[in-house]
Amino acid sequence: MPTVASARPSPFAFEPTTTALLVIDMQRDFLEPGGFGESLGNDVSQLRRTIEPTAALLRACRAAGLAVIHTREGHRADLSDCPPAKLARGRPSQKIGDPGPMGRILIRGEYGHDIIDELAPAPGEPVVDKPGKGAFYATELGTMLTGMGIRSLVVAGVTTEVCVHTTVREANDRGYECLVLADCVGSYFPEFHRVALEMVAAQGGIFGWVATSTDFTEMLVLEGAA
Repeated sequence: MPTVASARPSPFAFEPTTTALLVIDMQRDFLEPGGFGESLGNDVSQLRRTIEPTAALLRACRAAGLAVIHTREGHRADLSDCPPAKLARGRPSQKIGDPGPMGRILIRGEYGHDIIDELAPAPGEPVVDKPGKGAFYATELGTMLTGMGIRSLVVAGVTTEVCVHTTVREANDRGYECLVLADCVGSYFPEFHRVALEMVAAQGGIFGWVATSTDFTEMLVLEGAA
């Protein structure tokens, strides 16, 4: 069984046929200059550094035949799926559903809601539209993974401390083994990113494992050559 020996807190072994890559919320509104994230004063370069390694990760996973699933955070146009507590958040002039730099903020079908071109899903790769921070809440993800026979998740995406962390916690509670790839997840706040990764691997891997994408893809290549 391929094993990422450098993973923290211990080596991460995985079976490729029961492992999926989950790419979380790599959307224009969060990553692109001029998008919603930058309009709030955030430094999008902190997220954009994940694009190149994630693109390489996608190429490697596709070449190896690994299942790939993408997520997008957003809501129906009428906001009927947006919890009141979430709808109340944000600046008075920039709430979910309001006009934004790339269309209505976090509304499905708007330009800013879609995944960036560099990481666009390949034909046949599922895209899970989620109304919450976690990818399991009010989505078909759990049913999808069960149907695919998936037992391990390799996780990339943004932001490390919010949607990535919430999804990994949800997955852990559901019995999935999760490997978070440190260079393929990002936060607008470097300290949040660092601490969130430490939390994943703390106490013997309370939520999962952490490694680099190159160490993971190296194991994929070796497995393919075996």
